[in-house]
Amino acid sequence: MTQLVTSELEPSDQLPRRLRAWQVARDLPASFRYAAQGLGYAFASQRNFRIHLATGLVVFGLALWLQLSVDRLAVLVLTVAAVLVLELLNTATEAVVDLAVGRRFHPLARIAKDCAAAAVLVAALSSLMIALLLLVPPLLLRLGH
Repeated sequence: MTQLVTSELEPSDQLPRRLRAWQVARDLPASFRYAAQGLGYAFASQRNFRIHLATGLVVFGLALWLQLSVDRLAVLVLTVAAVLVLELLNTATEAVVDLAVGRRFHPLARIAKDCAAAAVLVAALSSLMIALLLLVPPLLLRLGH
């Protein structure tokens, strides 16, 4: 069970510290709980994660309405998942860098954060291009153009 100590706040970021966070999960359900906490944190604190998630849901809804083939739908699932995964890794990278350098500026910290953000950007733009390639032709057919 993950325990949060709300009375013991990290002075640098005022986030609750998890007791025994260094320990490996005891069992598979605990691993899933920790992963769910990560998703919950990203959803609650990261605007871009919410934007990518909402965009993905719109894309999936449109793909189902257009009755895309299973293989095309699978490609969309993979591309949206890649963006969300990279957004989670970007969030983790930012947290680790902030933990390591605190509120001080360091050029290597900036490089790490910028490169992690760039990875999300590349994935998001690629995902957009793939979605357009897969959705626009059947959408134009559906609309009679």
